[in-house]
Amino acid sequence: MNKRGLVAVVVAMAIAVVVVGRVVVVVVVVVVVVVVVVVVVVVVVVVAAAVAVIEVSVIVIAVVVVVVVVGAVVVVH
Repeated sequence: MNKRGLVAVVVAMAIAVVVVGRVVVVVVVVVVVVVVVVVVVVVVVVVAAAVAVIEVSVIVIAVVVVVVVVGAVVVVH
């Protein structure tokens, strides 16, 4: 293999590492967001079931969910 071939292989590998790295980051971010959303939904369902009698608590839960989701999005970005 000549020097040009070697350089081409190294460059191709570097590009592959960058692309794979970005894909991995995207996958990790998606997984984290999905886990956060699932946890929030479970917590909301449990809390809503526990305090279903009080209507005001539903508003409080909604506010908490919005804050948590916005916070998660900010952390991810």
